[in-house]
Amino acid sequence: MNNSVSENSFIIESDEEDEEKDLNKGGVDGNDSDSSNYSNENPPQRKPSSYNISWPQSYRQSIDLYSSVPSPNIGYLGTPSLSRLSSSFLSTSLTRRHTPEALPSVAKPLIQDTEDEQHQRRSSHTLLPPLPSRRSSLIKKDSKVIHHEVPSGHCSFGQAVLNGINVLCGVGILSTPYAAKVGGWLGLSILVIFAIISFYTGLLLRSCLDSEPELETYPDIGQAAFGTTGRIAISIVLYVELYACCIEYIILEGDNLSSLFPSAHLNLGGIELNSHTLFAVITTLAVLPTVWLRDLSILSYISAGGVVASILVVLCLLWVGIEDVGFHSKGTTLNLATLPVAVGLYGYCYSGHAVFPNIYTSMANPNQFPVVLLACFGICTLLYAGAAVLGYTMFGEAILSQFTLNMPKELVATKIAVWTTVVNPFTKYALTISPVAMSLEELIPSNHAKSYLYSIFIRTGLVLSTLVIGLSVPFFGLVMSLIGSLLTMLVTLILPCACFLRILRGKVTRTQV
Repeated sequence: MNNSVSENSFIIESDEEDEEKDLNKGGVDGNDSDSSNYSNENPPQRKPSSYNISWPQSYRQSIDLYSSVPSPNIGYLGTPSLSRLSSSFLSTSLTRRHTPEALPSVAKPLIQDTEDEQHQRRSSHTLLPPLPSRRSSLIKKDSKVIHHEVPSGHCSFGQAVLNGINVLCGVGILSTPYAAKVGGWLGLSILVIFAIISFYTGLLLRSCLDSEPELETYPDIGQAAFGTTGRIAISIVLYVELYACCIEYIILEGDNLSSLFPSAHLNLGGIELNSHTLFAVITTLAVLPTVWLRDLSILSYISAGGVVASILVVLCLLWVGIEDVGFHSKGTTLNLATLPVAVGLYGYCYSGHAVFPNIYTSMANPNQFPVVLLACFGICTLLYAGAAVLGYTMFGEAILSQFTLNMPKELVATKIAVWTTVVNPFTKYALTISPVAMSLEELIPSNHAKSYLYSIFIRTGLVLSTLVIGLSVPFFGLVMSLIGSLLTMLVTLILPCACFLRILRGKVTRTQV
């Protein structure tokens, strides 16, 4: 995914307190100017969101980083960015005009405090890398304030499609042949049905966002529908889904690396580590430093290759089928006994709704959002179905939970597919776990003497816990099916409908209900 930086915001900071005052004074004028420039757009004008004063405040920024390619800026927790000027000058394709997290110095705390308390305690948003603001940026020169208007969204149609595909098309593609086995050929219809329903619920989320100008993210929608309780509940579900994906990454790495080096083992003080356990531990130690990174922009560039990686793996599977294995298996028409497992696996394939509100609100032309969704679901469904048909006809009932484990080890195509599968989670792990870590870091007072140390403890604890759970339940397919059935179904199918009915209850037709 190659997002270009088409618009820039330029902020020169001389004094934080003066800038806070200038931003407060100039906020109204900047909003009016933005409104006049974008009055022709059908979606309502976005304003600084009052919903972001509740936990989690970091959701917008962390999910943008997870799903897009921002400007590079490297630094570890507890260290300043390379340059505050450069981090302000370069903007990301998934930021918005009135982003409240624009400057750490003006970020609102988790709970609104009195003025005296605000001087003593600030939100842990200072742990986050600076996010460019969509409001009028300021250049201070000779005691004069010059306003530069920045467009509401500059994510093009192609960028939005790539962002969506990059989120949707992940490790789930490895298990679609196994899903075809446990569900039968007729079970593939579930994949298509889920694609259609997920497309529709994506449109429901858009309707919810358009109902109020201040709504920006999925948690915002939950708060508008069910109050603060709804915001917190939906956020927890979204974060648990991300956390569970990280567990899948650990299992995936252990399975594929142990298939490449089956004889690898290690004896530590009488504790024997087999190849699967050894590589799971090595993977955890390898990703741990990336989780400590303060700004994951560089990883975002690399993880954007997830779209290419998914296509490459399917092409390698096709290559192996044509050159070596062949397509001989007829398969089973329907397996009712294990069909629920297939339902969960197919459901996992469409876990992208947590990001769709961010993509929609970042688009230069939001009216193209339905076409973006159609393109994303259409392309991903073709890839999923293609991999399922190829893998099941090649390996039949012997297909494993990841088709890379069935591919002949001596073939070049197999090595390319396996190493592509191995490398991709290394780049995505930190991006996936960081939203969870950031949400927990918000609970730490930023003026605490050991706040940065606590942040490292939180992130290290999260990574180690995914290792423990991954080793305790080392069943890739079953864990994926559980995530798909419990979490993805909730985020993708149930919650969008519930929020839509709640927010637009006076305008919903009987057919829609």
